[in-house]
Amino acid sequence: MNKFAPLLLGSALLLSACNDQEAQIEDRIEERAEQSAQESGDTPVALGLTERQLLDAEILAADGTELGDVEAVTKDAYGNATELLIEVEDSDPDRYVEIPIDGLTVTTRGNDTDLSSEMTMEDIGSLPDAQIL
Repeated sequence: MNKFAPLLLGSALLLSACNDQEAQIEDRIEERAEQSAQESGDTPVALGLTERQLLDAEILAADGTELGDVEAVTKDAYGNATELLIEVEDSDPDRYVEIPIDGLTVTTRGNDTDLSSEMTMEDIGSLPDAQIL
């Protein structure tokens, strides 16, 4: 019997549990974001965009580098977007940070509506992890 078999099995189970937990977090974020976007409807919440349009956007650095995908929108008491929860591009495991709406501009690439920022990937990397659910 391979003396590493129990270790490999334990590692596989731990990896599976981490993947399941990550998937559950992603599902909860997506469910809440979709519900909020549905409630907001066609009302612009920031930058002339609806919540659904914000959720479909990617965050781009000034040089066009993708910084992350918008996963959720934080709104104030008046329904205006104040921050975006983004999943940091190429993070493994997935990493989420919050960035303010202030300073973002709308960028159109083909049929895509994205958001440009003066932030760099280094700036995003220095942000604290978002408190997820």
